[in-house]
Amino acid sequence: MKQYFEMKGKHPDAVLLFRVGDFYETYSEDAVISAEILGITLTRRANGVAQHVEMAGFPHHALDTYLPKLVRAGKRVAICEQLEDPKMTKKLVKRGITELVTPGVSINDNILNHRENNFLAGVHFGKNNCGIAFLDISTGEFLTAEGDFDYVDKLLGNFSPKEVLFEKTKRKLFEEHFGTRFFTFELDDWVYTSEAATDRLLKHFETKNLKGFGIHQMPNAIIAAGSLLHYLDITQHTQISHITALSRIEEERYVRLDKFTVRSLELLSSMNEGGKSLLDVIDRTTSPMGARMLKRWMVFPLKDVKPIDDRLNVVEYFFRHPGMEEALEPQLELIGDVERIISKVAVGRISPREVVQLKVALGAMEPIKQLCAASEEPVLQQIGEQLNPCTIIRDRIEREINPDAPTLVNRGGIIRKGVNGELDDLRDISYSGKDYLMHIQQRECERTGISSLKISYNNVFGYYIEVRNTHKDKVPEEWIRKQTLVSAERYITQELKEYEEKILGAEEKILSLETRLFNELVLALSEYIPAIQHNSSLIARLDCLLSFVKVARENKYIRPQIDESLEIDIHEGRHPVIEKQMAPGEAYIANSVLLNNDTQQIIMITGPNMAGKSALLRQTALIVLLAQIGCFVPAESAKIGVVDKIFTRVGASDNISLGESTFMVEMNEAADILNNMSERSLILFDELGRGTSTYDGISIAWAIVEHIHEHPKARAKTLFATHYHELNEMERTYKRIANYNVSVKEVDNKVIFLRKLVRGGSEHSFGIHVAKLAGMPQSIVSRANQILKQLETENRQSGISKPTMEIATSRSGMQLSFFQLDDPVLSQIRDEIIKVDINNLTPMEALNKLNEIRKIITGK
Repeated sequence: MKQYFEMKGKHPDAVLLFRVGDFYETYSEDAVISAEILGITLTRRANGVAQHVEMAGFPHHALDTYLPKLVRAGKRVAICEQLEDPKMTKKLVKRGITELVTPGVSINDNILNHRENNFLAGVHFGKNNCGIAFLDISTGEFLTAEGDFDYVDKLLGNFSPKEVLFEKTKRKLFEEHFGTRFFTFELDDWVYTSEAATDRLLKHFETKNLKGFGIHQMPNAIIAAGSLLHYLDITQHTQISHITALSRIEEERYVRLDKFTVRSLELLSSMNEGGKSLLDVIDRTTSPMGARMLKRWMVFPLKDVKPIDDRLNVVEYFFRHPGMEEALEPQLELIGDVERIISKVAVGRISPREVVQLKVALGAMEPIKQLCAASEEPVLQQIGEQLNPCTIIRDRIEREINPDAPTLVNRGGIIRKGVNGELDDLRDISYSGKDYLMHIQQRECERTGISSLKISYNNVFGYYIEVRNTHKDKVPEEWIRKQTLVSAERYITQELKEYEEKILGAEEKILSLETRLFNELVLALSEYIPAIQHNSSLIARLDCLLSFVKVARENKYIRPQIDESLEIDIHEGRHPVIEKQMAPGEAYIANSVLLNNDTQQIIMITGPNMAGKSALLRQTALIVLLAQIGCFVPAESAKIGVVDKIFTRVGASDNISLGESTFMVEMNEAADILNNMSERSLILFDELGRGTSTYDGISIAWAIVEHIHEHPKARAKTLFATHYHELNEMERTYKRIANYNVSVKEVDNKVIFLRKLVRGGSEHSFGIHVAKLAGMPQSIVSRANQILKQLETENRQSGISKPTMEIATSRSGMQLSFFQLDDPVLSQIRDEIIKVDINNLTPMEALNKLNEIRKIITGK
């Protein structure tokens, strides 16, 4: 227990799994936590006189079952192993912490989700801005950036790290800017110094400076990146040769999508349970690397025309050559997660079975390389040239490793026959011992002429030859007599002694030899880490582009035209997610949208609830986004002038935990848009201003639209869906504003939603009709219609300037009153009350009048 407490003191905040023989044991508070999370028995053990300590444990071979449960529960887990063989020591077995597993630092397959990265993030708060770095130890990806708090918050949202590190004294600052949604860990202040971080990075990459990574002028980014490598030291992850580069996240290359936009456009996940995201629709990747890369592409759309066209050219090439797609698909299926397998080589965690998988993957890369090289598409030819099937190491694995090798090295049977002569001899001895002994016995019978000679074994002196006394004179001189029996003599020979030594140590030697040969192969494999990492990146890219082809073919997408213009012209566009969720046989109503900076910069969209205004806004943004990640789009034609930022203010939600109302959230998001928009931005406003009173809302919406229209530099293309029909007046005053509405048809007092965008404003919201569809009681629907007619009449008389509240509370019956219900009894009660002269009423008369009213109601 003294040894346990010594280990626990090194990582007091972690659950310590303490190896004792064949078990991992936890004690005290750790045992209570483990028993609860893992569902294992909590027991107690004696710890000195009159002391007991809680204990819970599980067999060591079940680590892969239990460890993920602890990590997923948000626990840091320190693994303490026995560092020497208990047979080799008479003292207390030497133990040490070999690994600290945390949610952000894990290479265990059971913890990782193979279709997404497992990022560890580090944040450093500088004087003027913030540095951030991301590291996935399971793939070797290492990225860094710096910028303002909004930019860092956006990156945290896009990368979704499993754990975030920051300085010990900065918790309040971190939560103020990034909230409490992340699993976090605090490091000492000295880690966050330029000297410490630079030294750690230079030591790892073995370079003289950081200029080659393009981050030498980003001090906060360097400190954030250095803190991650320091954390790997703390968690005992020192074998990290697969982290070969540090990449700068180049903000200027990608479209800016803030966290509101990623969430409201439902790019990665749906806001509704059971709903589908855009990623769900377009992710048809085959390999885990492809799935991870596609997720990254989704939140980092390109904004340079050439790389977008390069992707689109490949997709179109596959479209025109379906045979090539069919040939590539089965090869991609063989590849598996090469990126994570090769990372396991660096950390010394690769299993024999994974080495075989690596061989299969490298074998599948050969035909992929040939197919790409033989194509007429330059991008594919480039992929073909760069793919390296690593034939030397692939052939060596083929020669040395059994194709059905086990998962664990200590199971044996890893190395093929013919690789090592000593190993083959040992196996012959171990697996065919009886045959070998029979062979010696037969040979010696023939040589000596002793037909009754037999070879046996006992624990006293091992293998021996037994000869009956009648043949004693035929025994060769070199045999050594060991035991005399009544009717026989027992002898040993040099050959038998050597064989005995071999057979008794054979199994142990086989295991030792196989382990050594396997480790030599893994060491040779480690030289191929950079090449195989590059291969996995190329394969992932190919996989993503093939995914786009499958989606486009299935859903009838077309190639968009991408250029540097300031126009978005989508003809008959569709919402990629909604069209997949339509009832069988029901067609999606497509719509066209034209936006440019000169003639139609802002479109005001009015129309009833449920008509499809929000869907139209979102589909426009999604089509632009799909086009700029290099995917075909759901439309008849689309001309997209590259967009640099997509902003959305869609839907309303309170942020109660921060004390912000719906309206406050709306205004925060709107302010962010207005402060960051440019002439290439696309802005979507849906129902802006509905979090406050009608006239406040109209005034703010008007002022915002006016600001966007009149901005001297940033004529941002804007779609503005609203219920405020008063905003239709803006078209007359501002030349680049156009009114559209999502049309409906009224037939026999019923509304049919046509979901078609047409020119001109709309006069009605049909909110009462939607209330009826929702199952509102008929009496309320009827009353609402009455109030609406009276309000409209008054409003026409008084004009827009008269406050609605004044109308609603005027004496003309607009006060919502229970006396206005169509009920003769209530009307009679009203008349009784009106007749009473309250000023001259005595208390007794009042009680009598109340009794009369009760009789009217009860009839008694």
